[in-house]
Amino acid sequence: MNSYLQDKDIILRAPDLNDTDIMYKFENQTELWQFGSATGPYSHFALKQYIEQSQNDLFIDRQLRLMIEKNKEAVGIIDVYNFDPFHNRAEIGIVVDDSHRNEGIGKNALHLLSEYCFHRLYIHQLYAYIDEKNEESNSLFNACGFNPCAKLIDWIRADDGAYRTVQMVQKINPYENKT
Repeated sequence: MNSYLQDKDIILRAPDLNDTDIMYKFENQTELWQFGSATGPYSHFALKQYIEQSQNDLFIDRQLRLMIEKNKEAVGIIDVYNFDPFHNRAEIGIVVDDSHRNEGIGKNALHLLSEYCFHRLYIHQLYAYIDEKNEESNSLFNACGFNPCAKLIDWIRADDGAYRTVQMVQKINPYENKT
């Protein structure tokens, strides 16, 4: 296993067909749809096709989805997506199962994936959009060195029909030669 993608507590690994149930659970949590672009549920069949067809290579698929595994159990998903190879930046998102929150898993996963993106993939910038009322996510990204860079008014439409403001956060590759 690549040491970039593991620490003493968790492993970040490619999805396999055994993960369709947990992916199905996360992708079909309608309360999370407002933070992404989903407009309908995913089937097990669609998730199976995704796993089978994905190269899980950021440069080919323009996204990289990894399962967060703790004690041989998939407990979350972390993604790098909206990859822009010209500007060398990508968006990052994470979800951890409710039963495993507040265990440091999100922080470990976000740190591991950021380091992998900066050291191995040579990404210049990672960013995320976070509902300004989502204190847990704002705290997580802040703790991992992501800095606020923009406030986007009425950026996402919530389930109640109201528009919410998001904080855009970013992390620039700290290892790049800045000559």
